[in-house]
Amino acid sequence: MSDETGSQDSTAGSPDGGPRPEPIRFFGTTWVNHDEGYGLRRAAACIGSLVAATVSCLVLRFAYEGLQIADTGSFVTLLVIVMFAICSALAFRTTWAAFGARPDPDRQASLRGLLAIGFVGSLLAYFFRTFMEAPGEGLQRAEYEAALKRYEKKTSRRTGNPSKKKRRG
Repeated sequence: MSDETGSQDSTAGSPDGGPRPEPIRFFGTTWVNHDEGYGLRRAAACIGSLVAATVSCLVLRFAYEGLQIADTGSFVTLLVIVMFAICSALAFRTTWAAFGARPDPDRQASLRGLLAIGFVGSLLAYFFRTFMEAPGEGLQRAEYEAALKRYEKKTSRRTGNPSKKKRRG
């Protein structure tokens, strides 16, 4: 079962009965202890996102050349270039912000088209984020540690019998 922050509080499947970490795409739960090839996964995600961004830019260049061949005019060409630049910048900012806080699902749904057009910005945000951590690791770690604290607080036992307490008075 997930709480409002999205962290896992379910005790099913957890060896010690505590909360389970939420897996991150391409990293699983290796982000918790940075084990099982975490460094290699980060390097692969970094290189993969850079390669994907490079290939995407080549595809956009072919589209630009198609506009030149079609002789659509400088105004249409300029509009297309500005559209991709603005959408990529907004996609970069939105993707980068999503690594630090859970995005609003309604806002994400309304930005879906913009993010699809600005896919190069999202890929670059993923590339740059892998230099610091697994993308989304900071948010996941904060939620997981909060869930652990809640679990420890919930399962800690009082010592002594409260009815035998001395009353001042």
